[in-house]
Formats: sequence, structure tokens, C-alpha cells
Amino acid sequence: QVQLVESGGGLVQAGGSLRLSCAASGRTFSSYAMGWFRQALGKEREFVAGISWSGGSTYYADSVKGRFTISRDSAKNTVYLQMNSLKPEDTAVYYCAARMGIVVTTWGRYDVWGQGTQVTVSS
Repeated sequence: QVQLVESGGGLVQAGGSLRLSCAASGRTFSSYAMGWFRQALGKEREFVAGISWSGGSTYYADSVKGRFTISRDSAKNTVYLQMNSLKPEDTAVYYCAARMGIVVTTWGRYDVWGQGTQVTVSS
């Protein structure tokens, strides 16, 4: 089974950028669809972006479309989330997750989770 470790979070001013990384261990990484989710304080975990096992299809929440980009590098067993034009409402703990099959937006249908990385956007 794949294991996931996120990195790249931090404090940034509104309008700035961050790139999150999710490093996966395990030989079957390329078989997994990957997703990024976030959870703000006092709110439910929500889907941010997803990418198919091949990398050929990507999906975004309306709130981040045009600002965030998800990608994967199978040679490095890593998934990225490039976040541009950040807003204070993007502040949350960001998690990457993996599942066999297709990308879905429901967090409960993902099998493997990273520990999360904090993103804080100041106004």
C-alpha cells in the first residue's frame, strides 16, 4: 500500500503562491488516482483537486479553478498542487489522498491519507 507525505505549506500573503508536494512510497503509486483536500478550522474537509492515475485528467473545485494546478510526476512518485493568487479563504490544512480507480470528490472514498500540511494566507 502506498504511503503519503505532504510538504510545502507555510504562511503567505494574499495574492502569493505556494507549491505543495505529496511524496508517495510504494511501487503501485502509478495505479492510484490522487486528490488534494483541505479542512479549515471548524469546517468539513473539502475536495480541492484531483488527478487520474495516468495524469491525463484533472479536476478542480470551482473555488480554486484557474488558480490551482494539480500535476504528478510518476518518475518521482510525487503529486504537486501549485497554488497561485492565494486568498485568505484558502487557509486550511491541506491533505493529499490516494485511491484505486477514478478521481472522486468525496473524501470518505479515499483509502490512503497523508498527515496534512498547514497553509495560512494573510490579508
